Amino acid sequence: MKKFIRFTSVDGAALTARLTAAAALLSAGLAFLPASAQAEDILIGVITKTEANPFFAKIREGATSKAAEIGGVKIQSFAGKFDGDNDSQVAAIENLISAGAKGILIVASDTKALVTAVEQARKAGILVIALDTPLEPADAADATFATDNFKAGELIGAWAAKTVADPSKAKIAFLDALENQPTVDVARDQGFMKGFGLDPKDVTRYLDEEDERIVGHQWGQGSEEGGRTGMETLLQKDNDISVVYTINEPTAAGAYEALKAAGKEGSVLITSVDGGCPGVKNVKAGVIGATSMQYPLKMASLGVEAIVDYMKTGTKPVASPGLPFFNTGVTLVTDKPVAGVESITSDEALKACWG
Repeated sequence: MKKFIRFTSVDGAALTARLTAAAALLSAGLAFLPASAQAEDILIGVITKTEANPFFAKIREGATSKAAEIGGVKIQSFAGKFDGDNDSQVAAIENLISAGAKGILIVASDTKALVTAVEQARKAGILVIALDTPLEPADAADATFATDNFKAGELIGAWAAKTVADPSKAKIAFLDALENQPTVDVARDQGFMKGFGLDPKDVTRYLDEEDERIVGHQWGQGSEEGGRTGMETLLQKDNDISVVYTINEPTAAGAYEALKAAGKEGSVLITSVDGGCPGVKNVKAGVIGATSMQYPLKMASLGVEAIVDYMKTGTKPVASPGLPFFNTGVTLVTDKPVAGVESITSDEALKACWG
């Protein structure tokens, strides 16, 4: 069967105008595609420290949901094999440069070692936004969207000081994350000290404090197992610990198991930071006295929006007033509120938690 093509008569001037317009669109790489298809070229990489941590899972979820809402944005996710795995993060950046990514959202494992790879990405025209953890120096990234981690620590420290029987006689244990990669941890740790009434000395580092109420520091790598073994070590150092600061809620859960095994779960205040649903449930159960809730979904959503806006306008995101980063918020969660420290209950937090 023969097929026939019907030609419609078109005015010569009109045809020339149409062909000229088409050529212009093709040269711009847009062709005759609808807006959603045109935006498919926007590839955004999301790189987290690990795959399993619910905080990082929420970051990936937030980025993916916002990309779907905007339309025409593709998210490609990467994660380190373990907390501190800088090599995998560097490889992810290199892959995204090769793939023609327009933006990268990254939670850095090693905030100093990653800078060279980030510089290469920015030279390739990629907008790089650090999430949760500022790079060192912070301006190595185009912007940072993060929790005010110092404030998060300050809130739980102030709560603990007003909850413990006599803060002047408290014995405080610190379960931090990684001694050699302390950026977020140092802010939370030092914020706790300020909130509790300890002298943090240099707030950009820890281990320079001299207050006798500090029993010591252990590094649990942000894990439940690390929290348990770290707590066991500190109890061997001083069996009368009354307050525990933990870097995150998995660490707090591990610390509680160690205290329970020692018969001390009812006499020690445990504080933490995160706001994951398991952690909030532990506040409700009395395992954690208070935690500071952060908002990873909002963090990632705003990051995707900022990259898409940059592609459209060339405008980079700006920091919150008085801070070197864009503050995505923090809220104290406790079922034992104290005067002068604003908080929400665990029931309220369960409506906004993640993980």
